[in-house]
Amino acid sequence: MSQDNELNTLKSRFRGYFPVVIDVETAGFNAKTDALLEICAVTLQMDEDGWLKPATTLHFHIAPFEGAVIHKEALDFNGIRDPFSPLRGAVSEEAALKEIYKQIRKEQKAQGCSRAIMVAHNANFDHSFVMAASERAKLKRNPFHPFATFDTAALSGLAFGQTVLAKACATAGIDFDNKEAHSALYDTERTAELFCEIVNKWKKLGGWPLLESQTDDSADTE
Repeated sequence: MSQDNELNTLKSRFRGYFPVVIDVETAGFNAKTDALLEICAVTLQMDEDGWLKPATTLHFHIAPFEGAVIHKEALDFNGIRDPFSPLRGAVSEEAALKEIYKQIRKEQKAQGCSRAIMVAHNANFDHSFVMAASERAKLKRNPFHPFATFDTAALSGLAFGQTVLAKACATAGIDFDNKEAHSALYDTERTAELFCEIVNKWKKLGGWPLLESQTDDSADTE
């Protein structure tokens, strides 16, 4: 593989990390006590010219874990009327995360990456719920970095001067329907588009690949 082609890979672009876009819908703000109700993951891929784009989408409705706290205000916000309704087709946290992690590991390996990193809008929130659910399910093979994330709220503030997802998408020229918002599937797909747009915009502006003198990893201590 030529040097140019090597730079147009996920492992080179993100220093061995495999970015996965995540959004969750929950029954509150406390990841330890409040129910995780919906999760979506979108993996990413890079074409031969180095442009980032969405790859695989996995989406699950989640049954509240035993003893979970459910706040009515949260349900009013995300539009999930009855978290226990069989019509939701909900699965356990364990079942959903096992499927998501299995796909992540498969694609991560294919891309030559060493670890997954979560991409999310206000990422600390989503990351905390995924980590708490993984702990409850006793999943030892969690592919995500334990604390590092790519936060599209912060990145959008830099790239577009907007931190709200809907406004950042509008500024980036990405269609956003507020009536569809607060669905994990819809929000994840829009967040994935937004992250790809930010990364690709930086490339268009000449920010990637770096100059040869800037690619020295000798000072990397992590």
